[in-house]
Amino acid sequence: MKEKIKEFVLAMGVDDVGFAKATDYNSPRSPELESIFPKVQSIIVLAYKELSTCDSPNMQIAMGGRLDVMEFSRSCSYKLARFIEKELHGKAMTISVSYPMDMSLKTSGTVADVSLRHAAVAAGLGAFGRHNLVIHPKLGTRIVFTAVLTDLELPSDPIITDDLCINCNICVESCPAGALAVEGKTHVGRCLKVSQPYGLGADIAFRTKLIDSSPEEQKAMFMDDHYWRLYQTGFIGFQYFCFECYRSCPIGQ
Repeated sequence: MKEKIKEFVLAMGVDDVGFAKATDYNSPRSPELESIFPKVQSIIVLAYKELSTCDSPNMQIAMGGRLDVMEFSRSCSYKLARFIEKELHGKAMTISVSYPMDMSLKTSGTVADVSLRHAAVAAGLGAFGRHNLVIHPKLGTRIVFTAVLTDLELPSDPIITDDLCINCNICVESCPAGALAVEGKTHVGRCLKVSQPYGLGADIAFRTKLIDSSPEEQKAMFMDDHYWRLYQTGFIGFQYFCFECYRSCPIGQ
């Protein structure tokens, strides 16, 4: 059954696919998989190579490339879930890259319902690097994941035990937020201020300042470029303005 699924996935143009038993998945902060899918038995993780648009200094172009990958990956996950339910007679639930996620005070929008990084590691698709991203043995760091949860019983692929990181520390030195200073930990608050400068925090700050401003100051705020970027983020979703951890890592380039 795994071979049928793998053949179907790769035929869609997905770069790689891995399998993990639900019991082999372990994410320290995300909820238990059973709280999402009580009868879950397996996780199928799909891997997509990030486009070279992440190299562009034009952040609209760089983010556009990420949106392309997200749209393609959603389509592939959905098609796989349909294949499982229609052809293999199992139940399937899709886990997309990034949002939607639990946007609450408790999580601060930083804890995924399913950690795709930990799922990828459990499915034998890579190992964590110094930058806390997953390094694929062939595709390197520039990789995005989605997953499908299913009640089909599929054995896990062998996990990667080799240290794929070359420990060059380029990612640490290149991080404009200094978010990787402590090994094994990403300082999320510092990262978000640089990577998502027009995210929730910026929106709250803008509205707070707006309330306390005079009509003239409010008009000036609405004419400022900062507001226009907030406006665009409001209907596109959060936008990355930093891909440095992807760009700087030499593995797989």
